[in-house]
Amino acid sequence: MNKPLVKLLLPALVVVALSWSFWSNEGWLQLCAGLALFLFGMQCLEEGLRDLAGSHLEQLLARSTATPFKGLLFGMGGTVLLQSSTLVSLLTIAFISTGLIKLAGGVAILLGANLGATSGIWLLAMAGQNLSLSPLALPLLVFGVLASFTGDKGKAAGRVVLGIAFIFLGIDQIKAGFSSFDDGLNMTAWQAEGVLGQLTFVAIGMLATVVLQSSHATLMLTLAALAGGQLELSQSLAIAIGANVGSSVTTAFVGSLGGNRGGQRLALAHVLFNVLTALVALVLLLPLGWLVQWLVTPFGLGDNALIQLALFHTLFNGMGVLLFWPWQPQLVRQLERWLPDRAEPLVLITELATAEQPEPRAHARYLSERALDSADSAASAVAQELLHLERLSLEVICHALFIPVEQLLQQGKLDEAILQAQPSPQSLDAEQLYQRHIKGVYGDLLSFMGRLDTPLDEGQQSFWLSCQVAALQLVDAVKDAKHLQKNLGRYLRKEASPVRDAYVQLRRHLLEALREMRALNQSELPGELWRDRLCWLDSRAADFDAAFRKQLFEAVRNRQLDGLQTSSLMNDLGYASRIIQSLRNALLLGEGQELTRQLRQTDVRDEPLIL
Repeated sequence: MNKPLVKLLLPALVVVALSWSFWSNEGWLQLCAGLALFLFGMQCLEEGLRDLAGSHLEQLLARSTATPFKGLLFGMGGTVLLQSSTLVSLLTIAFISTGLIKLAGGVAILLGANLGATSGIWLLAMAGQNLSLSPLALPLLVFGVLASFTGDKGKAAGRVVLGIAFIFLGIDQIKAGFSSFDDGLNMTAWQAEGVLGQLTFVAIGMLATVVLQSSHATLMLTLAALAGGQLELSQSLAIAIGANVGSSVTTAFVGSLGGNRGGQRLALAHVLFNVLTALVALVLLLPLGWLVQWLVTPFGLGDNALIQLALFHTLFNGMGVLLFWPWQPQLVRQLERWLPDRAEPLVLITELATAEQPEPRAHARYLSERALDSADSAASAVAQELLHLERLSLEVICHALFIPVEQLLQQGKLDEAILQAQPSPQSLDAEQLYQRHIKGVYGDLLSFMGRLDTPLDEGQQSFWLSCQVAALQLVDAVKDAKHLQKNLGRYLRKEASPVRDAYVQLRRHLLEALREMRALNQSELPGELWRDRLCWLDSRAADFDAAFRKQLFEAVRNRQLDGLQTSSLMNDLGYASRIIQSLRNALLLGEGQELTRQLRQTDVRDEPLIL
């Protein structure tokens, strides 16, 4: 059976099965409808808050990791606001992956997010089983819709209000669904007193959270079942522990998919925190249950299972934070030891011209889907990917000139023997390199930038436009190098002659220009002196163009060159000039953006950088 047919059949079977189950059991339909309303409300709340905050949430995140305590507070506040510890964790992974915050700050945010996750269950527990939230939801629906007609900010605020209304409706619908089951969904007979019973309900909580992608939804279902008598308190406590573990599965999955070690380390830290905290909570389940009972009894809540579940959830998460808090520096060092940074190769393009099978097309390294969740993380990802595209572009240009990439990295005088040498039979074709290494990365970059759907301020819009133009300039430089390689290879393979000497001179000029731009890129000159140096490079390139043209016409007059050779050299001089101009423009665009300057300063690799 082919894959497209399977992709069509599976959703159809799921729809048919659900439809039959809804027709067979009204209580199950009410429960699923309530859960759908609850999850949709959380989605509306998340999207509305993100649109309302614009880039302020990302800016606050970057500033809130100066100390571990600030990171803890931000993690708590962000989770209380967004009502999703998973979302805060994934946002933090995106910021670490793009270099906007450090791992130590991410760990502190992670601890705060787990504490903040306890706020939602308190709200649900205090609402209780006998309090109906639907009367509050109905006017909120009206206000939310009206607000959506008052502009972009009003639409975002209205989405927040609608999210709260749908959450309230979902809670009531879930409670009604459980009430309809009566004894049909009674799990109180499944005793969770033994270790096997406890692990069973931990697994139920973990599986439900993985499927629903929300520990809040799992806890909402647990509270409703507990209030309806379908669950015992001990079973609910075990499910709450499992829900915590399940919330780290999404984080682990996203972190493992990303190529950045920082994101993978934080994902592993999230798993370690939730799993170890769950193990400690299971070992101390009875003592923690007694402590919860002792704390609520003086307030007359000894019979309120909902409040006891909320308190238990807060206690074991707080216990986990207390256990991990003193060991944050050691945890960061251990994570860096377990997942060390990958060694960055000096040369990216390593294939051989004799390879029988072509290598697969290269793709972007730093453009993860989670980076699109915020403008700042997306901007940092794009800046890093531009550095990757720039490295590939310079290497393709070197191959187009039949010059080893290592020559670009060396200092001092140029190796005249390499400049005079004929192209090797193993030389790579620039057109194939463009198709294999440049086109895929450039396409991924354009697709990523096109998918960003986040409000941008004026500075971010300027950066986005500069990145688009810089990427285009790099690709244009490679395309001109492709054209230059044809005649360059043809004449360099011939015996010594005036036309061959002219192409060697052109090759020397290009290599010198690439080296000088690399040196300027790595310099620490202040802005005015930096621009003076760039103007000097422009003037030098213009002088070479004028002198080279003059030299060509003198050779024509002396009958050293014919018209066809001169035409080829004039065209290829134009390609060389455009290569230098394109790379020069990309260099200037990068210097004009603070983010690219910061990335260059933190990049200690000995490699060519233009942006």
